[in-house]
Amino acid sequence: MDKKIIYMDHNATTPLHPRVKEEMSAMMDVFGNPSSMHSFGRQAKRRIEDARETIAGFIAAKSDEIVFVGSGSEANNTVLKLFSCCSHRCAVGQDAPREVITTRIEHPCVMEASHCLRDQGIKVHYLDVDAQGKVNKDQLKTLLLSDKILLVSVMLANNEIGTIQDIKEIARIVHEKGIFLHTDAVQAVGKIPVDVNDLGVDFLSFSAHKIYGPKGVGALYVRQGVPFCPFIHGGHQERGRRAGTENTIGIVGFAKAIEMRTEEMHDEHQRLLRLKQLMKDDIQKKINDVYFNGHPVDSLAGTLNVSFEGAEGEALLLYLDLEGIAVSTGSACASGSLDPSHVLLATGVSAEAAHGSLRISLGRETTEEEVSCLLDKLPAIVKKVRGMSTAYSMRRK
Repeated sequence: MDKKIIYMDHNATTPLHPRVKEEMSAMMDVFGNPSSMHSFGRQAKRRIEDARETIAGFIAAKSDEIVFVGSGSEANNTVLKLFSCCSHRCAVGQDAPREVITTRIEHPCVMEASHCLRDQGIKVHYLDVDAQGKVNKDQLKTLLLSDKILLVSVMLANNEIGTIQDIKEIARIVHEKGIFLHTDAVQAVGKIPVDVNDLGVDFLSFSAHKIYGPKGVGALYVRQGVPFCPFIHGGHQERGRRAGTENTIGIVGFAKAIEMRTEEMHDEHQRLLRLKQLMKDDIQKKINDVYFNGHPVDSLAGTLNVSFEGAEGEALLLYLDLEGIAVSTGSACASGSLDPSHVLLATGVSAEAAHGSLRISLGRETTEEEVSCLLDKLPAIVKKVRGMSTAYSMRRK
């Protein structure tokens, strides 16, 4: 009999919702180019605009404030690169300020984009966070005393530790200085309520594949009236804001995923909170020298990041995988790196403890039985991996 596979890496990606599969399958014959004027093109265009309206409504945006893109990473890069080079000059003028503020715990796509900005002569300031991953607002206020800041980018919910930022308060602070605010909400939209008007953001990035939709499609909210210049040039698609023939099937799948979030998000949130607390309580009870990372309250319901002193996270991951349980050691986009998590380091976790961390992220199909299976196998695996650590073994004697 095949071993049951337990998937607990939903922050990396999610399986397609059955209803999304059905919707996308039904769209297979809608192959027209949405830019074409004939009936085939008009049919595809109509489905895209219906999807745009559904997705916009979910975050309380206007439909023409939604730009479809290829991923959350593209959406984030679009905003960061808006204030550099040609895009910067086109959108806000040659002599505009050229400094940006972001945080030390952003997703790799924002961190790498910020490094690119630095290489182009744009000064980037990185906000510190506290031990629970909350942004230092006093530091933000100090940096905003400069008249050279053009953009602030702070993620809404962290992909590794789940901490949710006080974006509404950050927006108030930023807008008092007349500066634009972007938030990477890829891990937040569809997991917690998101209202762009309540948050007060100017740009917001989100993605389909984190909420049981297809890969290869994301969206960028651009508040009406803010400067914008395309990241990808070459066509009039998306009202001239993102060139390239639209991914019609993916966009329709995205909208169906959003519809299902409308129906399922609230109850799922409550259920995952209960499972997360069950995991925390059991791990603390059964395993010594463990530390939970992230905010204890302002955190995604399905995200648990835990450090096991004296145990290598990759070894824990591989032994769990042998047992048919899939978890992560951090961001999937940084999984090829041997460096400790920049997010955990920013919260003050030591490099050794960061290397000994697991991210367990639950989803709509996660059951209590699956969580119990993880909790049954984890203590023995941690003990085995710790036994390989001479330093830990000596300290415990």
